[in-house]
Amino acid sequence: MSTRTDVRGARVLVTGGAGFLGEILSKRLLAADSVIIGGQNLGPIEELAILDLALPRDDVSRDPRVRSLTGELAESLATMGAVDCIFHLAGVVSSAAEADFNLGMRTNVDGTIALLEYARNLSHPPILVFASSLAVYGSDPAVGAVGGVDDNTMPRPQSSYGTQKFIGELLVADYTRKGYLRGRSVRLMTVSVRPGAPNAAASSFLSGIIREPLAGLPAICPVDPEIEIALSSPERTMDGILKASEVDDDAWGSRTAMNLPALTTTPGDMAEALDRVSGKELSSLIEWAADPAVAAIVESWPARFVTDRARNLGLEPEASFDNIVRAYMASAKPSVAR
Repeated sequence: MSTRTDVRGARVLVTGGAGFLGEILSKRLLAADSVIIGGQNLGPIEELAILDLALPRDDVSRDPRVRSLTGELAESLATMGAVDCIFHLAGVVSSAAEADFNLGMRTNVDGTIALLEYARNLSHPPILVFASSLAVYGSDPAVGAVGGVDDNTMPRPQSSYGTQKFIGELLVADYTRKGYLRGRSVRLMTVSVRPGAPNAAASSFLSGIIREPLAGLPAICPVDPEIEIALSSPERTMDGILKASEVDDDAWGSRTAMNLPALTTTPGDMAEALDRVSGKELSSLIEWAADPAVAAIVESWPARFVTDRARNLGLEPEASFDNIVRAYMASAKPSVAR
């Protein structure tokens, strides 16, 4: 691993930095004694620019190294200087992109292009980590179900969100081929358990059926309890995002997107884990009420992944959903009913 001789520190941009994953990422970067970018030790964070429609939480924004930018992505980028690394987490999520095609295209495609053009015009090509999604895979009616997925499985998105993410992957790869940046696209699994209020993602219920019962509230599962799904904990997801920024170009390898590791489970198994870990019959608060629109999106996603490329970088899935429930309960103590 090479080490930079200058000591100015790392300059990093996080789009969508006020969101759930953006907040976790920001806190990890700010807490690090040194930041590794593309195989180089850049020292501690000098400046962390957080770009989002809302301000980050006070415990992040009050750090003097943080620069908060609010508003549309393209407008905010006009005020940005040079950075060493960009984490592109901003985007319109699945159900919202499906319901509002124009919004999804403007945010997920046009916004990504604006970010790539910003990176292209920097004097030194930055590392750019693009958060893609398992939604790039889908059950093509003319081909059939996806089945198992490995690192070479062809994406066939069957939603606007999946299509927009795949477009982003292809653009990141081509800008990298041209030498404009050093892109690393990572396909995220559904992240569970997310704290806070439900969002507009089709997979939001996969957090809600755990989060709400633990708070003593009812929850709805809109898909069959036996449908297989692929998910990851927030911690394992962030490990993958950061690893993509840390390794050098040779270790990263192909310009194509990398699937992050997944735990395969079902909503029914998740409910059983909830009861086991909590020691209560909290699954009685879950209403199993099918929603064909949500089910059509979620059931088109693959559930079984072989992620050799990620494993070669030291990334592994959670061993069990019980572990995920335990971690959430430990981190969200005030919101868990006693």
